[in-house]
Amino acid sequence: MNQETGKLRMICIVCPLGCELEMETGREPKQIVNIKGSRCSKGKEYAAREAADPRRVLMAVVKVRDGNLPVVSVKTDEPIPKQMLLEAVRAISKIEMEAPVKAGDILIDNLLSTGARVVATNNVRKAD
Repeated sequence: MNQETGKLRMICIVCPLGCELEMETGREPKQIVNIKGSRCSKGKEYAAREAADPRRVLMAVVKVRDGNLPVVSVKTDEPIPKQMLLEAVRAISKIEMEAPVKAGDILIDNLLSTGARVVATNNVRKAD
């Protein structure tokens, strides 16, 4: 997102169209007055949500002991606040699992009180 005086610009990532959005901001923080450039209602919703409360799904890896692989890929099951990504990566990097790990296993139930769960996205078998 590129911020100019009173305007925010971004590319919408909701669908493959990749509309170039321009938002006019008001005097209040995060207040959107007008959104231009969206070719569908989803783009307007995305822009407003992104300006007010940007969130991202986090993908990372977790160490695995005694597995056929040294790590398992993980992701949050819902987007978390963008400003918490670094803190979330640090929290995830501190955990270590014992093999086996199955895709869908919940490794952290409530990541940093966001309500998001950290879920394994791959299988790691016990080492032979």
